[in-house]
Amino acid sequence: MSSITDVAPVPATRTAQGEPRRARKPRSGALLGVAAWLIGFLFVVPVLWMVLTSFHSEEDAATNPPSLFAPLTVDGYREFFGVGTGTNPWPSLANSMTASVVSTVIVLLLAIPAAYALSIKPVRKWTDVMFFFLSTRMLPIVAGLLPIYLFAQFTGLLDNIWLLIVLYTAMNLPIAVWMMRSFLAEVPVEMLEAASMDGASLVRTLRSVVAPVVLPGIAATSLICFIFSWNELLLARTLTGTVAQTAPVYLTGFVTSQGLFLAQVCAAAFVVSLPVLIAGFAAQDKLVQGLSLGAVK
Repeated sequence: MSSITDVAPVPATRTAQGEPRRARKPRSGALLGVAAWLIGFLFVVPVLWMVLTSFHSEEDAATNPPSLFAPLTVDGYREFFGVGTGTNPWPSLANSMTASVVSTVIVLLLAIPAAYALSIKPVRKWTDVMFFFLSTRMLPIVAGLLPIYLFAQFTGLLDNIWLLIVLYTAMNLPIAVWMMRSFLAEVPVEMLEAASMDGASLVRTLRSVVAPVVLPGIAATSLICFIFSWNELLLARTLTGTVAQTAPVYLTGFVTSQGLFLAQVCAAAFVVSLPVLIAGFAAQDKLVQGLSLGAVK
């Protein structure tokens, strides 16, 4: 006695010549790839044009239409660094670096324990706490500029780099708490329970267990806080003079009543942007991992 068993059709994996078939890529994926390249190109072209203009003379930079193949020169950079003019950008660059780095470190030291309490060990009504953090970012900086200025004038903190550090810390702390909470929520509870059973303290748990797991998130948060602090202009322009002047304030000094020296401004803008570009390039792997952490369950 024989029986016939129905067998589902098996898709062909080889061609008529016996070669393995190649999977066809979806057309939508190719279109998205082309769109991504076009968008990236549109973002990069102005930066590349700024760098190219910085190596032109003022006459060639001011031509209309712009001269693409004009002779290259470093006069814009020489003038920015004070060769022949006596100006010195290094104190302003050092002030920006000090305010950005110190405020970012303080933000991380405060944001990680706060995010730990709001995610891994949630407090009561933690959603209200998170909304309060978010609401502090809804107030425009210009609305609180006068009280801050009067306070700084009363306490003698005008033109003081430590005042900017405190303000940058307060400005970036809500964003850091929001970001770190989403990252810390992905930490497995079993790891924390194991650390607790081994007798690890809270500080030891944060340093040895939590920090290595959320390192990409810490890198992404620190880079964003650094960029926000480095690019801030309004507070630095209002509260500083010559001692605590930052790089963005120094950059605005190139726009004078005599006119706009385009090549020199482009050279200065590229130098001021260089630390952020270097930091972003150095931390690009951790940044991508941190911003995508928790996106796929």
